[in-house]
Amino acid sequence: MILFWLICAAFIAIALAFVLPPLLQRAPNDAAEAGEKEANIDVYRDQLSELKADLRNGIIGPEQYEQDRDGIERRLLEDVSVRAADSEKPARQAAAGRGPAYAVALGITVIAIVLYLKVGNSAALSGAASVPPQAPFAGGPRGNGPMTPQAIEANVAALAKRLEQNPGDAEGWIMLGRSYTSLEKYGDATNAYAKAAALKTDDPDILVDYAFAMAMANGRQLQGQPLELVKKALQLDPQNPKALELAGTAEFQTKNYKQAIDYWQRLLAKTPADSELAGTLAQNINEAKTLAGSSAK
Repeated sequence: MILFWLICAAFIAIALAFVLPPLLQRAPNDAAEAGEKEANIDVYRDQLSELKADLRNGIIGPEQYEQDRDGIERRLLEDVSVRAADSEKPARQAAAGRGPAYAVALGITVIAIVLYLKVGNSAALSGAASVPPQAPFAGGPRGNGPMTPQAIEANVAALAKRLEQNPGDAEGWIMLGRSYTSLEKYGDATNAYAKAAALKTDDPDILVDYAFAMAMANGRQLQGQPLELVKKALQLDPQNPKALELAGTAEFQTKNYKQAIDYWQRLLAKTPADSELAGTLAQNINEAKTLAGSSAK
């Protein structure tokens, strides 16, 4: 009898050697996923930096820059939001992973004893039905189709939550500001850009986007702090396209048409002639000239 129990114990140990390791070895994968997440974010940041450099070097125009930047940021936002949702699972999985392990260990022992006591011989163990292991939980397939407004809102909320834990991420605040701007939540965008500007005080693009969001939140009025931000951006980069556009608009609002024409002409000179922006600038300049002539009479 003692020999039989020793044999049972040996079989249980062998069974546990196959069952327990897959259940317990989950934490290293979580660390790998976290490293992969940060690596992907770094790749997107490098792409944004290269795109900005191409714009400054005249390789691409303002419209192409805006389109490419929006595309990169949209992909990063989707990636961050999906990974932010996934990052909440490992802690629960790690804690839950040990529960099944212990349950399996105890269950195998109990089942072996009960079967032996009921049947009375070791043959019952060999005839016990085996339960196939269940596959670990996995999320559904991630589609590549267009995102719904609800999905976009969820992604932006996930990014905002991540930034609460990492408030020193200037690029993250920039992306959040642009996301809120695209959703026409200009008050939230203003707050996001304020945090980005505090982290990167000498970036003209941040200052201009900050000014735009603030102006939109204030009924499209550029006077006051928005105009101060635009002028500071022009001091840092006198040829900044969006700063020139907003500066011209601010001067036009105050009926300083000659100064508005000057800003818009400087922007028009560096804008592709066949672009939509060039056509809009030409119309604005002509309107400003007409109004300037009328006021001079």
